Amino acid sequence: MFTAQDILDIAIRLEKNGEKTYRDARLHISGDALKTLLAWIAQEEHNHARWFTELKNRLTQGEDHHLMAELSRALVEDVIQGQAFSLEEVDFETIDSPDKMLRTFIGFEDDTIAFYEVLKTFIDETAIAAQLEQIILEEKKHMATFQEMLAGD
Repeated sequence: MFTAQDILDIAIRLEKNGEKTYRDARLHISGDALKTLLAWIAQEEHNHARWFTELKNRLTQGEDHHLMAELSRALVEDVIQGQAFSLEEVDFETIDSPDKMLRTFIGFEDDTIAFYEVLKTFIDETAIAAQLEQIILEEKKHMATFQEMLAGD
């Protein structure tokens, strides 16, 4: 069984990987609009990681001990297995077009959303659930923006 801290470690890792990926991607593109977008999304990912870290610290200090206590290992493993891509670094040497880069980012955001949707079902504290829902909405906005850019090419 995963602990709440384990799950939050995964969320933190997803967000930090996203931040790093978007910052690294800026070095491999030439368009100012996409560079600006990636910088903004990287900052949002940084903020999400900070929120998950603060939540983990609360759990470590003994608060919210009931949070996600019933989390099933099998369910989480199923979700995590489908997200191996998001937990790995992106190899920009294999991305040979802006469309492929955008599709890569869409996949990353989709994986993250799927993980957070499952995570949300185990949270019974209204304030924490509301903040996680806000993060999900932000991740969906990132994905929609990438999809719009892809459609515009």
